[in-house]
Amino acid sequence: MLIGVPAEILAGETRVAVTPETVKKLVASGHTVRVQSGAGVAASATDAAYQAAGAEITDQAGAFSADMVLKVRTPTEAETALLKPGAVVIGMLNPFDAAGLQRLAAAGVTGFALEAAPRTTRAQSMDVLSSQANIAGYKAVMIAADKYQRFFPMLMTAAGTVKAARVVILGVGVAGLQAIATAKRLGAVIEASDVRPSVKEQIESLGGKFIDVPYETQEEKDAAEGVGGYARPMPASWLSRQQAEVAKRVALADVVISTALIPGRAAPTLITEDMVKSMKPGSVIVDIAAGKGPDGVGGNCPLSEADKTVVKHGVTIVGETNLAALVAADASALYARNVLDFLKLIVTKEGALKIDLEDDIVAACRVTHDGQVTKK
Repeated sequence: MLIGVPAEILAGETRVAVTPETVKKLVASGHTVRVQSGAGVAASATDAAYQAAGAEITDQAGAFSADMVLKVRTPTEAETALLKPGAVVIGMLNPFDAAGLQRLAAAGVTGFALEAAPRTTRAQSMDVLSSQANIAGYKAVMIAADKYQRFFPMLMTAAGTVKAARVVILGVGVAGLQAIATAKRLGAVIEASDVRPSVKEQIESLGGKFIDVPYETQEEKDAAEGVGGYARPMPASWLSRQQAEVAKRVALADVVISTALIPGRAAPTLITEDMVKSMKPGSVIVDIAAGKGPDGVGGNCPLSEADKTVVKHGVTIVGETNLAALVAADASALYARNVLDFLKLIVTKEGALKIDLEDDIVAACRVTHDGQVTKK
């Protein structure tokens, strides 16, 4: 099969859908891989490295004219026009982007959105949300440490003792757990909050302290358990109690990292403006949900600004919307392995395309086919 890998053109997108490592495996399986010149440069993968792995170097049109196109982000309107009818497009196509899916459907291509994979044990190796969130959690802490004008660890020096930084993590999914682990390695004192009671043990195993807010009704407990591995919006009664408890911790924090995202919905507000005002001058907030708040404004903090770092009420608020792209080499390596594992479900050992909709992962990820949007 002819596989094309275009360069990503979205501003700030440094990742690439295949690496020399995965190209080598695809070529060994009998596929022809054409990589657009320069596609991997920002991820430390040169054209020469791709050629050494067996890929052909081509231009944008050559990459998009393949039978199967592997991408990181949804093709733009101009890119979609380069796709040939009947082609297969695989990437993070955003199953909640109705306009983007309709565009792909109109182009007559079969699209697979890897974010739509079910949260099951079998699908873990192709879970792009987890692999990229893991990197985002790590990078959020590194950015916070850079912006914070004090040390993270406690230091005892001849000039006196420096206290350890107090870090509060809001939202303990994959990104939050990695943030806890990274901040702990840097020597911070960590507290973390999440709507799911099951994460308490995980937080404590990584050296953090769980901010516990008891559930008063069955409705609150049921919502906390979530559906399909994702958190659901919590009842207002619990949220008000949690906000009061978290507000106390945030006021004492040196660094706050918020990671709460609900697929297909606006990010919940976890850090209000009053909470920001209560923080110490020089404190830092890294809002991983920046740009995903109500109406696309704010994030977990309404003062966040997408892709900007701003200072509000003496607090530095970082609103990077694509943290994984700031660690392009490893983010691409993990993403490319996710893609490679997904291909094993739709490509036979002989190299032929075989889309088996009886497979729950394949069925969940297919978003367009035969001119129609198949994911509602």
